[in-house]
Amino acid sequence: MPTLADLARIVELRTKIVSLSSLAIGTLWAACGGAFSWATFALMARATLCVDLATAASTATTTTATVSTRPTPTSTATRCSCAAASIRRVALRLSSGLFALAVGFGLALGARVGWEVIGVGAVCMAIAWGYSGGPWPISRMPVGEAFAGGAMGLVLTVLSVYVQTGAVDARTLALGIPSTLLIAAILAANNACDSVGDAAAGRRTLAIVVGERGAMCVVEALVAAGFGSALVLTAAGVLPGFAAVPLVAAAMLAAWLLASMRARGYGHRTKSPTMGSVSAIFLAYTVSVAGSLALELLRR
Repeated sequence: MPTLADLARIVELRTKIVSLSSLAIGTLWAACGGAFSWATFALMARATLCVDLATAASTATTTTATVSTRPTPTSTATRCSCAAASIRRVALRLSSGLFALAVGFGLALGARVGWEVIGVGAVCMAIAWGYSGGPWPISRMPVGEAFAGGAMGLVLTVLSVYVQTGAVDARTLALGIPSTLLIAAILAANNACDSVGDAAAGRRTLAIVVGERGAMCVVEALVAAGFGSALVLTAAGVLPGFAAVPLVAAAMLAAWLLASMRARGYGHRTKSPTMGSVSAIFLAYTVSVAGSLALELLRR
């Protein structure tokens, strides 16, 4: 029987900061423009979390799950295999149920905001499923970072703005660019750490294509581009001008963390600290932007 810890791992609960970040930034940006509804936000938040959790659970159905077992003399490879199969069954049920909930929340959101939202939501769900499911999972291809970053960064940020304002323009699209790049950096770092195992499994991720040193450069370039584009948005007036101060501080922290990641190397042994560092970089960006937007909202 899967434990609560197993369920948390199945849905990758610790990674939900990614989707919540885009949701928060888009919603706060819309609120700064005078458009905000708690009811709309509640539906959008629920639909977003359900899709994100369902995607993680779907991924668990296609990988060998790890079960927390106490080392006893009777623990055998057969028992571990049965436990893994049990977790995959639970993951499949979770994924199906969460996707069904997402459809329900999406329909309610469409009825409230506009039915065009349903079409965008359907595309997002298709990408979410195709990322780890289907005959050719996107996560196993060199374009995985671009698809996931685009969906959870650009599309989610823009959609969060649209459901509140009912409009999308160039400024809205630009708002989602930094998140897209930084989310792609998280995925690139993860794939770089898993490259040996992924190659053995026949996957062809970007990290495998460009090699270990190339993968490091990809992560560093994405982070630099993410913070650089955010600073451009402050200069262009898309973000509050004073947001440049925390963004510069966050970029300096990112540079130090990236140097530490390079010194450790990217591999299975260093995956935990590497993912902790790249997550800290993303969190620093989120706090800088969302905090600045919240402060701007309070000033109005």
